[in-house]
Amino acid sequence: MKRKEKEVPVSYGGQAVMEGVMMRGKEHYCVAVRNPQGEIETRVGEVKHSKFSTAVGKIPILRGIVRLGSSMVVGMKVMSSSAEMAGMDEVSEGKKPSKISNDAVIILAVILSLAFSVALFMILPTWLSNFVSPFLGENLWALGIIEGFVRLAIFMVYLVSISFVKDIKRVFQYHGAEHKVINCYEAGEELTPDCAKKYGRLHKRCGTSFLLFVMLISMIFFLFVQTDVVWMRVASRILFVPFIAGISFEVIRWAGISKSPVVKILSWPGFMLQKITTKEPDEAQMEVAIAALNGVLAAEGKIVVEES
Repeated sequence: MKRKEKEVPVSYGGQAVMEGVMMRGKEHYCVAVRNPQGEIETRVGEVKHSKFSTAVGKIPILRGIVRLGSSMVVGMKVMSSSAEMAGMDEVSEGKKPSKISNDAVIILAVILSLAFSVALFMILPTWLSNFVSPFLGENLWALGIIEGFVRLAIFMVYLVSISFVKDIKRVFQYHGAEHKVINCYEAGEELTPDCAKKYGRLHKRCGTSFLLFVMLISMIFFLFVQTDVVWMRVASRILFVPFIAGISFEVIRWAGISKSPVVKILSWPGFMLQKITTKEPDEAQMEVAIAALNGVLAAEGKIVVEES
C-alpha cells in the first residue's frame, strides 16, 4: 500500500528520548512516549523562530550554528517531558515548577552539556596529546594528527561504553525505530510497523554521523591552527567549536539531499557508527515512532491519503 502525497520533505528528523521518540518538522515537534499504563502519550510543541534565526536561515555555516543551538534547547525540553510522561520524573502533587524555573533549568542543562562535550572531546585530547610533544620537537603537524586521533579514540570509547548501559540500550532501540519510520516515510510507504520494519535503521542525516563529521573536520581544521603553547591550543579548540559545528551541519545537510556517489563514501563511516547508536526496535517501539511522526504531520497540516 502506497501513500499519495504531493511532497515528502527531507527536513523531518528527530531523536530518541526516554521510552519514546521525538519527531521534528519545520514549525512543530511531537514527542511520543509509552507511559507506565502501556499507552502511547503524545505532546506537540511549536518550534519558535526568533527574528535573528530567521534572518540567518539562509547563511551557510551560521545557520547551522543557530539550528544546532535550537535543537539542543528542544532536545532538553523533550527529554524532560519524556521522563515525566514515562513516569520517571514524577512531580510532587500540587507542586508544578513554574515556566521561568523550568526554562532556567533547561538553559543550565544546555550550558552544562556543551561544557561537558567541549571538555571531553576538545580540551582533553589537546591536553593528552601534549604529553608526546617533547618527542616531536617542532613538528606541529605530527602533534595535530596525534591530537586528532586521540579525539577520535575518545569519541569511539565513549560511544561503545555507553552502549552497554541498560537504559541507553533502550534509547538506542528507539533511535533505530526513529530511523526506520523516517526511511519508510521518505520512501512514500504507509506508516505502519509492518512497512517500517522493512527499512534499515541507518540514516544519512543522523546526529551520530554529524558528530563524526565534527571529529573528522576538526582533525583537518586544527592541522592549520598550529602553536606549541598549550593554553593557546586549548583556547583555539574552544573558540572554533561553533565554526566546525557549522561546517559539519552543512556537510550533513548536503549528504541528506544529495545522491552523489561521493556522499555514499562520506556517509559510510557514519553508518558504521550508527550500528552502535541504533539497535533493532520491536513493533511496540515502532508504533511510538509512528505516533510521533503522525503528530508532527498533523500539526503541520500534512494530509496523508492512503491508497489500496
